[in-house]
Amino acid sequence: MMSDTNRRVLKVRDKKWVNQVASYISQKRITPNQISIASVFFAVLAGFALARFGLVHHVWLLLVSAVMIQLRLLCNLFDGLVAIEGGKSTASGELFNDVPDRIADVIILVSLGYAAGDYNYAVTLGWLAAVLSVMTAYIRTLGTSLNAPTSFAGPMAKQHRMALVTLACLLAIIEFHVFDSGYSLYVALCLLVAGTLITVFRRAGLIYQFLENAHD
Repeated sequence: MMSDTNRRVLKVRDKKWVNQVASYISQKRITPNQISIASVFFAVLAGFALARFGLVHHVWLLLVSAVMIQLRLLCNLFDGLVAIEGGKSTASGELFNDVPDRIADVIILVSLGYAAGDYNYAVTLGWLAAVLSVMTAYIRTLGTSLNAPTSFAGPMAKQHRMALVTLACLLAIIEFHVFDSGYSLYVALCLLVAGTLITVFRRAGLIYQFLENAHD
């Protein structure tokens, strides 16, 4: 999908099973762009489960959401592997690499706000987290367009956001069984907003430093 120099560094790419699955997919009539689109499908399922949980509080919906989020991340992993290592990169790969990710982020984070809707400002925080997640990607892309090094800096990059949402879902399952509350989801929302805001400023700061130093 994206060029090798602009890819997020992921240790999981070195796992034997990951490369075996990527090799298997590469031999099929499956394109990286199709895998990217599939990630949105899983995000929609995750978002639906989260939003529905906010209405009925059935904890199995949180498990569904956690699984769907991980499947979404697997799509993000394999689209790049099939494109680069599998030799199936396309001219439109950059477009399909970023746009589905932004859609998936917004769906999941907004839905998390509705899942925690019993708490004050949870829905607002969900929308704010979604906007900030898009901002992190915008600043990264802007920096690349200005010839700055591509920055995937955290503390709340995409994989960190999705890991936190997944963890919150699993903790909330236990919490609802023990305390009949979903405070874990609300805490995750607050951490997402704070961490993603820091990420926005950190990435912007790194780009600023690079541009200023380039003119020295």
